[in-house]
Amino acid sequence: MINLLYLDNSATTPIHPDVKDAMLPYLLEEFGNPSSKYYSYAVNSKDAVLTARQQLAELLGCKKDEVIFTSGSTESNNFILKGITNQRKQDGKHIITTSVEHPSVLEVCKYLEQIGYELTILPVDEFGRVSIGDFSEAIRSDTILVSIQWGNNELGTLQPMTDIATICLEKGIFLHSDATQVIGKIELNLEDFPGLSAISISSHKYFGPKGIGAVFLRQDQYNMFPEITPLLHGGGQENGLRSGTLAVHNIVGMGKASEIAHLNLTKNILKLTKLENYLKEILSNQFGSKIKFNNSINQKIPGILSVQFIGINNEILVKQLAPIMAVSTGSACSSSKPSHVLAAIGLELNEIRQTIRFSLSPYIQQMELDIFKSL
Repeated sequence: MINLLYLDNSATTPIHPDVKDAMLPYLLEEFGNPSSKYYSYAVNSKDAVLTARQQLAELLGCKKDEVIFTSGSTESNNFILKGITNQRKQDGKHIITTSVEHPSVLEVCKYLEQIGYELTILPVDEFGRVSIGDFSEAIRSDTILVSIQWGNNELGTLQPMTDIATICLEKGIFLHSDATQVIGKIELNLEDFPGLSAISISSHKYFGPKGIGAVFLRQDQYNMFPEITPLLHGGGQENGLRSGTLAVHNIVGMGKASEIAHLNLTKNILKLTKLENYLKEILSNQFGSKIKFNNSINQKIPGILSVQFIGINNEILVKQLAPIMAVSTGSACSSSKPSHVLAAIGLELNEIRQTIRFSLSPYIQQMELDIFKSL
């Protein structure tokens, strides 16, 4: 049996073995509802959730009470964008985002525009980065929300989040960032970004289980959350912000994945950088002028490469490679359409249709990439 080389980690990652082991007791023996009281099953589940909340908070550099568990980044994005605009509609109706956001941000923004909000979609440069000048000029007196992704899932591009957060803090504007792709891949400490009000996270992007994510929602100096309308009303779990019985096994898995990512962050960044540089070298040597890299070499998530194979249809190439490696043409959430991200950076349709994304894992070995030498 051929061992498939998995290079689609921006789409999803396999569960780390230690994460699986941490989850199993809460799928089997420790099945209690953490919202119940007194008996051991409930108390043990509640304690496990508290531990996971702390583990994620340590990875993010925030208070544990600022972590709200959700089903993933799509829900998190919907919760923040809809909840904040609903609460602040009397203050204004202007929203700012970018042309390279994940569909779970762009489609929500388009929905909000349909019901009366005004939307500014910022353009990006050839690497997918917004201009701080454009951003500053787009802000209006009635701007109530900015949502700009931290790192792009197709290009790896990092936005100038420090500058964006500083401006939003000065202007008193709620800043949300879809941080799905950067967690566990770059150094970050949310205490260093006081102007960043919320981020969205998905566990399965950093070797945790699917179906679980979180929102970081910044509390004020009195440990109060901003006024926000819940997306899910019900029993009042998660401080009344996200109702529904907590998926303890998944939360435990996310907590363990967060702990592992935190412990190994520096090592993993170095490994991903080394692997990326090695893969670029092999591809350049093997294909020369027949390929073109779409990425910036600076200010990017390590381990993501967007490559044009000139004159070759990407769907055909992905199918040809499928028996030996897993790669993609772009975002798994919009795989049936040409990439809006690549269109936003100015690529023509034929260039988009010859682009492949490789997204690496710190758990593969450099020698495994030698498979490209035989293509």
